[in-house]
Amino acid sequence: MENPYERGKALAERHNPGLEEALEARYGALLPGMPQDLISFVYGQHYDRPGLSLRDRSLATISALAALGGQTAPQLRIHIEGGLTAGLTQTEIAEAIWQMALYGGFPAAINALNVALE
Repeated sequence: MENPYERGKALAERHNPGLEEALEARYGALLPGMPQDLISFVYGQHYDRPGLSLRDRSLATISALAALGGQTAPQLRIHIEGGLTAGLTQTEIAEAIWQMALYGGFPAAINALNVALE
């Protein structure tokens, strides 16, 4: 598959089933084409790069979202689900989040742990 959108759609469906449809339902009327642009760039060009496995990319993404703080809770939920699908364990996710307490602060890490517990 050479087309970034097609690659992204296939990867997103494996990693986060139903993501494009959820984005379309929520944002499609307001921003036509946004779900497809996001799928193409994030999954078709960024997540599909060589050098890191999808599992490792998921762990890095969860860690970054945890460090950024509570405003990332919706994205954190999606990426925790995707991380589990990619082979991460609950313990690995919790440990990565807790590690981010050193960088994003304890409130951010505790908020992320609360999201993970959901």
